[in-house]
Amino acid sequence: LCSSSSYLNKPCVSVKVCTPGSSTACDTINDILLDTGSFGLRIFKQALTNASLTQATSGVGLLAECMQFGDGSSVWGPVQIADVILGNETAQTVPIQVIDSTFGTVPSSCGSPDQSPADGGYTGILGVGVFSQDCGPGCAPPNSNNGIYYSCTGGSCTGAQVALADQVQNPVALLPTDNNGIVVQLQNVLPAGLPSAGGILVLVIGTQSNNMPSGVTTYNTDQFGDIITTLNSTTYSSIIDSGSNGIFFTPPAGVLLPSCASPNSAWFCPQSTTTLTAKNTGASGSPSGEIIFQIGNFTSLVSSSNKVFSDIGGPAPNLFD
Repeated sequence: LCSSSSYLNKPCVSVKVCTPGSSTACDTINDILLDTGSFGLRIFKQALTNASLTQATSGVGLLAECMQFGDGSSVWGPVQIADVILGNETAQTVPIQVIDSTFGTVPSSCGSPDQSPADGGYTGILGVGVFSQDCGPGCAPPNSNNGIYYSCTGGSCTGAQVALADQVQNPVALLPTDNNGIVVQLQNVLPAGLPSAGGILVLVIGTQSNNMPSGVTTYNTDQFGDIITTLNSTTYSSIIDSGSNGIFFTPPAGVLLPSCASPNSAWFCPQSTTTLTAKNTGASGSPSGEIIFQIGNFTSLVSSSNKVFSDIGGPAPNLFD
């Protein structure tokens, strides 16, 4: 489901999007990034060829959104209404973002949004994280200066407050039956990596033989969707994010993980593979569980033809990703 030009460690799914109320005016779109670190469906305008979506409004203007990501990238475009089909179930009248950098006037605070699938490295993003909306109360009335939602009239866009039901929605939460969560199950990856790896996105938890949460540990999150990770007595706010393509954190004292030489300076390059033991804890302080992971030499690993690795990572401030 990923494009042949995909970057490393990119998990992809296929999503079907239809004109609201239609079963024939639809687009089945591959190369959609499966992202447990964001919320809501975003699709580049170029990928929508058959479905005709309904524009959402904000007062007298057209509703638009700027979404910015941890890697510094951003996407801009209108909020439109679609029927979204996942696993043969239809979530009806779902607000999604159509990524279109030519829509209205991009606010200066949105930076330089991606203009095409080639810029983003994907056709769209399916955000299936722990929240139902992509912003929540912070963008609801009376919070019009939220930096995310805008009302556009005649090409001019100003900040807008948006009710929860009108924000871009995690479509899993709107499915008629299988809507209480997801399981992301991925193939084990050898230390040297693999050319590709398979996986499955299971909709709903605890209802069928293949989605029972038996023998797993449940970590409650805080209001930001974070848990806690502790490594060498250093405690981090922590996210489980399939949209990130490595393990990112600031090495604590006593852990030697030098960055690679340019052009790979965003990655770790230890002289030999480093094995680390950390502890994940729920936001309330319990439960906790030990995790053992490895960080290899990025430059050496990617010199092969492999595209999937379990042991690549890089520095990131203020969190464990």
